[in-house]
Amino acid sequence: MSNAIEGKVVAITGASSGIGEATARDLAARGAAVVLGARRLERLEAIAGELTAAGGKAVAIAVDVTKKAEVDAFVAGAVQAFGRLDVLINNAGLMAIAPLSERRTDEWDRMIDINIKGLLYGVAAALPVFEKQGSGHFINISSVAGIKVFSPGGTVYSGTKFAVAAISEGLRHEVGGKIRTTVIMPGAVDTELKTGTSDAASRKFVDEFYKQSIPADSIARAIRYAIEQPADVDVNQIVVRPTVQEF
Repeated sequence: MSNAIEGKVVAITGASSGIGEATARDLAARGAAVVLGARRLERLEAIAGELTAAGGKAVAIAVDVTKKAEVDAFVAGAVQAFGRLDVLINNAGLMAIAPLSERRTDEWDRMIDINIKGLLYGVAAALPVFEKQGSGHFINISSVAGIKVFSPGGTVYSGTKFAVAAISEGLRHEVGGKIRTTVIMPGAVDTELKTGTSDAASRKFVDEFYKQSIPADSIARAIRYAIEQPADVDVNQIVVRPTVQEF
């Protein structure tokens, strides 16, 4: 086990599948205590049970990141379970691709609530814990769509992911010194994210785009790299794409 991972307490939103699940499995295998958060409690409990049976430390806590009280309870539950919190991974996300002309305002609201407000609720909940400890690490999952607008149909999604990068950089300026901030910007990754699109034409485009996708554990390894650095090293941004991806 890596001494830099072993013993750390890591809370992960969106942990019932995809990047969140892969990261939980990767870190637990290296001795971290992981706190799994998502809406699907039954799925979380199954993953936590597997990790525990393999000798790891894991707990499952249901959380809807659009509800501040639930995010507060998630972070408090992590501290209650393991006595501290070293890393919060704001991973929960929604990608609903459709042209602006479709005016799917309900999907716009949902992306803003999950991708932006959910992250901010995580920061609000964990920051006092980190400040009291004198240490901590925020890892925020953005996207290559937070570097360049995903087109066609990704205007609002890209807007939320640009916001993740901006909030993370501002957070780094405000709390850097003892608290680290990392933005992970994945390209096409084989997760449930691609299923968030309800517009038929856009869904066809997304399905074709994701044929080049890489496995979720590719991102888990990048997250692990950021966590295992010495305390005086802050890896601020990592972009991970499939080798063949142009966008």
